[in-house]
Amino acid sequence: MNSQNPKAMSNDTRCVFFNTDSEDYRCVVILTVKRATGTFSLVGCIFMLFVIWLLRRYHSLAQKMILSLTVAAFFDSVGYVMGDLHPEGSLCDFQACWLTYFDWSALAWVCLITVNLYLNLVREISTNRYEMSYHLMAWGVPLVMAFLPLLKGYYGPAGAWCWITDDHVAWRFGIWYVPLFSLIFLMICCYARIICVANVRMQSWLGTFNPERERRKVSLAEEIKPLKWYPSVYLLVSIFPLINRLHNAFYPQDPSFSLTLLHVLSAPLHGLANAFVFGLDRDWWSLLSPTGIQLGLQSRLCDRTRIGEYHPGAVRYTQADLVDLSDDDDDDTNVLFYSPDMTLKDRGP
Repeated sequence: MNSQNPKAMSNDTRCVFFNTDSEDYRCVVILTVKRATGTFSLVGCIFMLFVIWLLRRYHSLAQKMILSLTVAAFFDSVGYVMGDLHPEGSLCDFQACWLTYFDWSALAWVCLITVNLYLNLVREISTNRYEMSYHLMAWGVPLVMAFLPLLKGYYGPAGAWCWITDDHVAWRFGIWYVPLFSLIFLMICCYARIICVANVRMQSWLGTFNPERERRKVSLAEEIKPLKWYPSVYLLVSIFPLINRLHNAFYPQDPSFSLTLLHVLSAPLHGLANAFVFGLDRDWWSLLSPTGIQLGLQSRLCDRTRIGEYHPGAVRYTQADLVDLSDDDDDDTNVLFYSPDMTLKDRGP
């Protein structure tokens, strides 16, 4: 019995990354880098949530979608920071299911933000009534993708964290990598179409000079700029994990330290990458100056102003009072982008 205890202890403390002792320097490096990148991503998500709260960017549909993306990326980062070495067991299955769910949820919100922008700008459709459908898709589909491997019993140690094991390579690519890169390709095509339509519309706006219309033209170009980086960011943080998983598929008994290191450097950075994309918005940085933060905190914490309801009385209009309101297009604040001459159509199913 005593001869079996050291063996059991060595199995519990072994490095599941490289099938060596847990004191192996490679394991120490991988764990340290994994914690660091996960923490950076977590901090980026917390910063984004703070800015959204400070600037009250959660009223329109587009802003709510970005908030939901940030929440998904936050919990995804928590999964990467979670634990150290995970042998097979319930904790390992929990981390694997957690990571699969929130990886998919963050990806789903990025795709839906792209679809929402496409419907608003290219198809000229108001998408406010799709909000519940967006939430059902972004939180429901990942649930299915996360629980399928769990029900099959395919989760286990899979490198620097728990996921689908090396014995089920087809499931790894079917559940994540093939859909991921297919959706990235579709998003790139979608943004190319969006940018093309936006450029045509900005060049074709004619008529008398309208300061508000000119401001919208500049705002349209500036706001599309950061969002178009979402597919590129996801491609950058996913390319090394794909290469490492391909190496694992061909050489399951010989994991590469350099590829595993690049994997843990890039895979947990979804939250930080989203914060980087947000940081490309110049309006945000102009509002996040020391004075802007101070005013924002005062508004959030100290302002107790209450606006009462206005009850209009009876009004009579004469023909001379009627004006052309065709240039007044500020009524739809839930649309991410739209041109001043464009009327969004609330099309039925």
